[in-house]
Amino acid sequence: MTDDSQLTFSMPTVSRKKVTAAFDGGRLSSDAGVMLLALAERRRKVADTFAAHIADRRDRLHITHTVADVLRARMLAIGCGYPDGNDFDWLRCDPAFKLACGRLPDTGRDLCSQPTISRWENAPTLREIIRLTYALVDIWCGSYTKPPRSVVLDIDDTVDVVHGHQQLAQWNAHYDERCFLPIHVYDTATGRPVLVILRPGKTPSGVEVRKLLSRLIGRIRRHWGDTRITIRGDGHYGRTEVMTWCESNGIDYIFGLPGNVVLDRLVEPAADDIRVRRAESQAEVLRGFAEARYAAKSWDQERRVVARIEASASHADDMLRRGIDIRYVVTSLQESDAKHIYEMVYCARGQAENLIKQHKAQLSSDRTSCRSPLANQMRLILHTGAYWLLLDLRAAIPSWNPLQHTEFATIRLRLLKIAGRIIETASRIRIALASCCTEAETFSLVALKLQPSGP
Repeated sequence: MTDDSQLTFSMPTVSRKKVTAAFDGGRLSSDAGVMLLALAERRRKVADTFAAHIADRRDRLHITHTVADVLRARMLAIGCGYPDGNDFDWLRCDPAFKLACGRLPDTGRDLCSQPTISRWENAPTLREIIRLTYALVDIWCGSYTKPPRSVVLDIDDTVDVVHGHQQLAQWNAHYDERCFLPIHVYDTATGRPVLVILRPGKTPSGVEVRKLLSRLIGRIRRHWGDTRITIRGDGHYGRTEVMTWCESNGIDYIFGLPGNVVLDRLVEPAADDIRVRRAESQAEVLRGFAEARYAAKSWDQERRVVARIEASASHADDMLRRGIDIRYVVTSLQESDAKHIYEMVYCARGQAENLIKQHKAQLSSDRTSCRSPLANQMRLILHTGAYWLLLDLRAAIPSWNPLQHTEFATIRLRLLKIAGRIIETASRIRIALASCCTEAETFSLVALKLQPSGP
């Protein structure tokens, strides 16, 4: 018999009672909530969708882990906070993860190993990576039960610092780092990801953005022919190539616009009025709006420019600011006034930064440490798949529960990191969850909602 006495250790006494601990609790998992993610994946079929675009040239008679199995395990692990393939050195034996991936927790085969995951992250060819990237757009379009009348897509890039000699990595003086600058596109109104593209660590040019939008909008039009699409972004996306392409293809846009002396001169009457009214009322801050028709030298026509003008007491003596702060946007939208355009339409793009933060910080999508850009794009695709699983899980939380409005990290802590004992018998499998779980009711309701209806 095995002597386990060396695994027992003492803890500080409590109320004069001796406390000992030992790793003899049986087949326990600290991630029993992964079953909820598995239910979300079964409904969304993200792994099967991705696997359909990757050629499997192995001998079918000797396949232990299908491509869908590998991708599913990888996305479930990312969703539970295990972003590295190395985590499967021990996750592959975890009973909850095995059950979530459709394998018996005790008698079933273990999940794929880290080398298998790494091989499949590097396996897709350029054509397959392109198809997988388009599949992200298809998943987003498929998340609507019918084509919407209009959507607003936020486009932005984020710094992804590299730690080696990965291809496409470049030095960026603004961030003072060697990095990638992947572009993210989100449907901010719903929080759903549309597209993530790995790219070099430099500001995208107008031609590059135009090509990206051309492919993206072309894919969306396959699903929705009549939906009104608005592209929203900050100043370095408002290039003449992008605006001209949008105008030629019936796409609305609203972009930030760097200020200059010509723009300042166009809105000077409104700015002076706001400055004077603030001084007369002794208000701390006074905000107003103005608009003008403006054409930069590189533009082929005049466009509508909206200005947000803010006069404040703290800037009253600042000769450079002249007592005011002005922000500009350029837009093709004509229906609303300047205030609505800036405050309700343009400022809403700030939510996209929160979505990028969830994607990068809470799902660790900046683990793009492969040398090949194809493998790094594959990782971004897998992390976006995990994003969809957590998004669906959050959507299944009852509306009265505050968890429905929390970030992924909180959902992971409250619903996924739950202790459970997986018990496999001859005829059934039982999951014994922690009796003291504070979210037991929510967990049960989410599990019921994510399961398919019908017999």
